[in-house]
Amino acid sequence: MEVSNMDIEKLKFDSRGLIPAIVQDVNTKQVLMMAYMNLESIEKTLEIGKACYWSRSRQELWLKGETSGHFQIIKEIYYDCDADTILLVVEQVGGIACHTGEVSCFFNRLT
Repeated sequence: MEVSNMDIEKLKFDSRGLIPAIVQDVNTKQVLMMAYMNLESIEKTLEIGKACYWSRSRQELWLKGETSGHFQIIKEIYYDCDADTILLVVEQVGGIACHTGEVSCFFNRLT
């Protein structure tokens, strides 16, 4: 996936070097999950074409699907108008994004 360093330099990471990443299914447009990325995980994602995130709890890179087989194949990546959030448009392998077995992490309704 071709991305210029200029585009990456526009991104605004927080004080911990992280940026929120919203993940959307390329076919259904459903929001699947939210995770965090750092510069290293973004570079890895671009290199391999699969979503790689930063695990805040383990303090290490986390390749989505490495354990479950439910990889996220990158189709497009956008950043918002403030350059402080990323949107990953993915093909969700196996149709499951959430570690609970749900399609999306957003299955709990508040109201």
